[in-house]
Amino acid sequence: MRFLVGLSRFVAIALLLAALGVLALWWMWGRDLPSVTDLDVLEVSGQTRVYDRQDTLIGTLTPSLSSSGGTNRNLLKLGQISPWLQKAVVTSEDRRFYEHHGVDYIGIARGLIKGLLQNDLEGGSSITQQVVKNTLLSDLQAARTAERKFKEAVLAYQLDRNYDKERILNAYLNIIYWGDGGRDDILGAGTAARAYFGKPASDLNLAESVYLATIIPAPNRRYKQFAAFRPLMKDLLSRMVEDGRVTQAEADAAWKTAIYPAGWRIGWNADGTLRSAVLENPGRLQDNMNVAEAVQGTGRYAYQYYLQAVEKELLPIIGRKALYGGGKIVTGMSLSAQQSAERASLNASLPDGATLGIALVSPQNGEVLALVGQKLTGGRPGDWDNATQAKRQVGSSIKPLLYTLALQAGWKQSDTVLDSPLLNTSYQPQNYDGRWTGRYVTMRYALDHSLNLPTVRIAQELGVQNFEAKLRELGLTPPPEAGLSLSIGTLEASPLQMAAAYATLANGGLYYKPSLVRSVQDARGVSLYTRPAPTPKRVWDAQTAWLGLDMIRGVVNDLTVAQGGLATRAQIEGRQVGGKTGTTNEIKDLWFAGVTPTVAGAVWVGRQEGGALPYWAYSGEIPTPIWQQTVAGALAGQPVQTFKEPDGITYRVVRQVEMAFRTAQADQEPTARDGTGNSGSSFFRRDRPAAPETVPPAVQTELSPEPPVPEAEPEPVPDLEVAPAVEEIPAGPITDGEEVAPPEVLPGGDVYDSVPAEPEPLPEVVPDGPYTAPGEEIPPLN
Repeated sequence: MRFLVGLSRFVAIALLLAALGVLALWWMWGRDLPSVTDLDVLEVSGQTRVYDRQDTLIGTLTPSLSSSGGTNRNLLKLGQISPWLQKAVVTSEDRRFYEHHGVDYIGIARGLIKGLLQNDLEGGSSITQQVVKNTLLSDLQAARTAERKFKEAVLAYQLDRNYDKERILNAYLNIIYWGDGGRDDILGAGTAARAYFGKPASDLNLAESVYLATIIPAPNRRYKQFAAFRPLMKDLLSRMVEDGRVTQAEADAAWKTAIYPAGWRIGWNADGTLRSAVLENPGRLQDNMNVAEAVQGTGRYAYQYYLQAVEKELLPIIGRKALYGGGKIVTGMSLSAQQSAERASLNASLPDGATLGIALVSPQNGEVLALVGQKLTGGRPGDWDNATQAKRQVGSSIKPLLYTLALQAGWKQSDTVLDSPLLNTSYQPQNYDGRWTGRYVTMRYALDHSLNLPTVRIAQELGVQNFEAKLRELGLTPPPEAGLSLSIGTLEASPLQMAAAYATLANGGLYYKPSLVRSVQDARGVSLYTRPAPTPKRVWDAQTAWLGLDMIRGVVNDLTVAQGGLATRAQIEGRQVGGKTGTTNEIKDLWFAGVTPTVAGAVWVGRQEGGALPYWAYSGEIPTPIWQQTVAGALAGQPVQTFKEPDGITYRVVRQVEMAFRTAQADQEPTARDGTGNSGSSFFRRDRPAAPETVPPAVQTELSPEPPVPEAEPEPVPDLEVAPAVEEIPAGPITDGEEVAPPEVLPGGDVYDSVPAEPEPLPEVVPDGPYTAPGEEIPPLN
């Protein structure tokens, strides 16, 4: 008796502890669960209409289900899927689906026992849990954690209480990953039926359905080994008979039915055994999907990336049920800009294996005008959106933001900065070709030629922390502990982020957070959401923004292609344009970001998976023309507008270039800076190597389409004593990109044990008029 009392007490304590444990888990993980009512969207397809800023219909929003990182928008109703496939999948994946309440505890226990006894651990997730994982908990699906399993179990139980089994099975059949077709994943029953058998899912027979069910656990491997996994079909048919889902006669007939999965040449015997099975053409899977897509037409992919971004913006605001429940969404899209961006992507000539991202915004209010997230081919594009989701190193396209910060601090475009290696630091960046002049060059010249060494010295003098703070104001996120390398492009950003940052130079210094949606109404016309009036944040004063704009207009216009102009191909006839190219180490990323009075935009080109592009890929020749074609098309037919110049701006010609100045600074002598904070007269601090034949010429710091054209012989400078020659940094591997990361981050060029001595200064003699160092001339603006 005493034993029974003790046992009952033990059981009671165990149950109490279990209950407390469940309460603790609920307190940690159960309070912020999504609502299972969001799965109502499975009954809604393409009812929510989306319009551009001119109230032109641009598309409808269709609910999607995800699996294995892909998205299926071709959702089928249960009546559109063969009953044989439904029965085969239930028997194969969750035999007690119609008996349990979302979580199959018996199935889990059976899987654990089998794993312990046979070293063959089975997955214990029910069909209901799989639906939860791939929809409501899609953000956690990659994590095999206690939190995910707990949330799966709770939501699966709620889902089972709120929906009938047919609705849950329907959702599951739309999310199953059925293999890699080549270009596209095979997701959902509709796609699988087309890919493997070239027919609608409703027409699958029992034999074909059993085949598809047996390959679900490992479709890529099992598809390629038909003979090895053929016995699984017989086993599944036997279990379907046991479960009462088919008769023995139906199972026997299915076993003898010849099937021919795409790409296979199979010889059958009358009893259902194989004579031969040869995989001749795995590419037939993708071919079959392409045929199905061609029948539907490619128009359904128009504006896909903009519509995806609309979904992403609205989901946290109004929820899935309202988003797909019908109604009207008005966006800030410019249809002409979006169509132009898609044409430019379709026509873009990229290196093999490369893709792109394009984003355009309005400088006036931050509205997103156009988005293209991939290189378009005319077929079904991938779901990943490089315009908004990808974060890539921006290279030298970051430099205008640093130079504008210097202008905000009181610097002038005519101020000069030393083009020479850094002293007393282990970080040794290089200019593109690994050479340097040892001279003080104007800020304008340094940006026009994208020189790294003067840029890093500017950052050194301004302070990296100050630059980081400014980047955050511009909606960008500096990497931790980037140091001086931040100034030449180690920042990672999306094209949309860069477009918004550059827009501040076109609108007088105001930052607008990018937005897509203006308003949402439900199916009855009731307002669900109206975007608040865009609230700008001032990040530059108007004069500073104008000076920064003047500098990037110089990048586009100061040099011709023959003179090594990096962004000349961004010019749009009759329009004012400014911008900057960017290239990263090993030519992994190519950029162009630029502005016009009414459009700011950025284009990125690179490999989706990362990795170097060919050595001949140039930022001035690949992303820059794509930007030009996109923006020119967006502006076609629009009135010509000009940038609005603020008061207090004056112009001076310095070294043959017209530059903008604050009126109060226009006649001040240029200041020479070396990055240490020591500054002085630009004329007294300019160093000049003696022997012209030993001096590396001034060179551009981005890859250019042609070798630099030799500069004209400079005019002789009267009465100037020639200083001793400057020791040149030894030649080494040429840096592939425009910037070099710190040595500890995988440098793009050599790291030197010693730095050449500082060249001796010229005698303190002021020449007649501005002194132009050899190789430093810039032609006048056209």
